Formats: sequence, C-alpha cells, structure tokens
Amino acid sequence: MAPLAGLLHEAGHRVEGVDSQLYPPMSTLLEDLGIPVRLGFDPDLIPSHIDRVIIGNAVPRTNPEVVAILERRVAHLSQAEAVAHYVLARGFRALVVAGTHGKTTTTAMLAWILEETGSDPSYLIGGLPRWNTRGFRLGGGSHLVIEGDEYNAAFFDRGPKFLHYRPHLFLLGPVEFDHADLYPNLDAVMTAFRAGAAQVPSNGAVVVNAWSADAVASCRDATAPIIRVGPSSDCALHLSSWTARPDGSCAELTWQGRDLHLDLPMVGHHNLQNAAMAVAAAITTGISPESAVSALKRFPGVARRMDVVGEVAGITVVDDFAHHPTAIAVTITAARQRWPGRRLVVAFEPRSLTAARRSFQEAYLEALSGADVVMMAAPYHRDRLEPEEVLDREALAEALCARKVVPIMPGAGEDPVVRVKNTLVPGDVVIGCSSGDFADFHKRLITALKSGGDG
Repeated sequence: MAPLAGLLHEAGHRVEGVDSQLYPPMSTLLEDLGIPVRLGFDPDLIPSHIDRVIIGNAVPRTNPEVVAILERRVAHLSQAEAVAHYVLARGFRALVVAGTHGKTTTTAMLAWILEETGSDPSYLIGGLPRWNTRGFRLGGGSHLVIEGDEYNAAFFDRGPKFLHYRPHLFLLGPVEFDHADLYPNLDAVMTAFRAGAAQVPSNGAVVVNAWSADAVASCRDATAPIIRVGPSSDCALHLSSWTARPDGSCAELTWQGRDLHLDLPMVGHHNLQNAAMAVAAAITTGISPESAVSALKRFPGVARRMDVVGEVAGITVVDDFAHHPTAIAVTITAARQRWPGRRLVVAFEPRSLTAARRSFQEAYLEALSGADVVMMAAPYHRDRLEPEEVLDREALAEALCARKVVPIMPGAGEDPVVRVKNTLVPGDVVIGCSSGDFADFHKRLITALKSGGDG
C-alpha cells in the first residue's frame, strides 16, 4: 500500500493515509514523500474532500472507518483495483509476475533489466529493491512491471490481485499449494493462475517456469503464445548447466539456438530460475538476449533475501523472508552454498495463517531438516485457529531430534532471542525467517551478542 501511495503521489494525486501503526522502512518512505499518515481509526477524522478511498486487504469490514465509508457511500477501491484505475489507465502494458515463489525477486530482476537497458519502465514491487528503496518507479516507457499476488485484494474483492492487472505478459513461476486460509487445495490455487494466464491477449505471451509441472498445467487455458523456461532442450529458454559459488551462481542458457552465459551475484538454483524467467520476459519485450544477461551480472538484489544484518564474535546474523516450506528449503540450500562448512541455525517464525497450520507440519519437517539447529517460535496466529489445526511444535521437535537436528521451541513467556543466543558459538550462521518483522529478532540478537546480555 505504501509504494502504491508513492506511485499515485508521483502521478500527481493528493494522497493521505490512515493505519493502526507505522514503522520503517515504509514510515521513512512516506515521510520522505511528504504523504501524511494518521495513526488510529476514527470516523470523525475522515476528510470530507476525498474522491476515493483505497482499502488494503488487511483492513476488515468491521473497521470503524470502513463502516463509516460504506454508510456514507464514499467511492472505494481495493489496492489492485486502484492500480488498474489510476496506473494501468495511463496506457501501460503490464508485465505481471505471478507464482507461489520468487515473485518479488523476479519482478525486481525484470524491472532492473528494463531500466539498465534504457527502456525507462514503471514498476511496482512487493519488496524493496536495493537500487531503489522506494519499491516503485513512474517512468516514461510503455511497460509497467508489477508483482501479481494471488492473495485476495480486499474484504469486498476476494479474487487474486493479478486479475485486475490486464497482463500483456504473464510470468508464472513455481506453483504450489499456499494460502490455506483462502484456497482449500492445490487445484483451487491452479484455477486462480489459469484465470491469470487466460487473460493474456494473443499479441502478448505467457512465460512459464517449466521446472514446475503445476505451473505448466496452470497455463492450459492460455490462448497467447507460451514461452517455456526450464531444464529441457525443448524449452524456448533452456538452462543447460550451472555452477555454484559462495558469492554467486553461473549458468549456461540457450535462447532459440543462441548460447548465453549468465553470471548472477546471487546464490541458489532458485535464483537462477528467477533470472532465466526475467531474461525470457525481457527478450519478449524487445531487449537483446546479450543485453538482458549482461544487466543481471550487476543486479543489486532485493531486501530481506539472504540479508546479512551483522556479524558479532564470528557469528553471522541473516534476515530472510522465507516462510513457505519450499522457500525455507531453498534458503537453507542457498545458505550452504554461501557459507560452506559453517553450522547453520535457522530461527523461524510461523507468521501467516498458512504457516501456523498443522497441515504443513511434514513439509516444514522436511524443509528444516537441512539445518543444524532449528528454533521455531510460537505460531503468530495460533489464537485464530482451532487447537487441533495449529502446528504441533513438540512433535516437530521430536522428529527433528530423530534427524540429528537440534530443536529449540521457546515456551510461553520465553524470549526466542535468549534461547537462540545461548546455543551459539563462533562460526555459526543464524538465519531468521519470517514474513513479518519477527519482533525485531535480528537486531535484538545482534545487540545481545554485542552486550553479552539478553537483548
């Protein structure tokens, strides 16, 4: 919502905001842009001069200002509707990046390629790219690169956000079951992506990650050309081999018979897949294959993707957004590539409603078994689920022990920072994984390590 506010501000609209709380980096962004934000919901403070209200998907129907807006019949839009109404209406061709994993990184990669090669793109990214910590840009070119989330847009707009984005290119990354609070099963998730792929006109294209069979299957209703990116020689963009280094990854690509060398300053095969998707999309917009791969050699990355927050006494503290079991597994694999031979401590906060569910217990066991030590905080939304639906941390700890992984399961009133700190030795790498702020776990751990206390 904050990057969208910034994009609308740059487009010349007068924008104001209201929320229950505000913290960096978004508070800093809004302050720098001069966008006022009122804290605390009060119907009496709703301005009388507003033309429209944009309501985020975290705001419930029972919110007092929402109640007042509906009673007063004030025009309102979801975040995704606002993108269509105010941004796409300017005539952009939307390059929509969707899928269960890799959306933010792939969106940033494609935006970077277009910006580096002089296409002057606009973009709206769900994370913070390192070369533009605003996360948005209003350019003069014809393309808008936008992250297409499959989560719903608002309490009154229950479909996936990307259905509003009118894709000219639809990039579909790996597809798995996720968002169990919205989708009952994998087929429901695939149905949403099928609708997105089917929206693409015949003069556009669907770029699909062919490493994922379910992503390929989700393109079955598309009438636009399908560009497959994957490991087999029948893919339009074929990744034939790759090499892992602690400071990055290399891959050999083939695009329609042309051999390309990709040198990426990021670890993990999953990031090579993201990069290959971005390259294929960029080529489809008219960028030369050589220029696309050359731009990625300088890709600065995205915040909260294997971010080193600090190092104290030989202990490295890392922040990562991973929260789905597959994302945690590839993060652990990438960490082994980046820090070979070091003990890996994974601190995980099951932040989302999906992450809190027992139905993902076996998947989390498999993912976390790649670590040496695992600290799992109490599920953030456990009070919103029935007791039998919540992850069983005790059973998970027992299963991890059987796999020679040291489990740490803080109880009620115990500080995860203290529990983790007391197990650490020089040489450890601690990766704190969460889709939220994790109660400032990373910074508090660094403070505790520096002081020798408990943070």
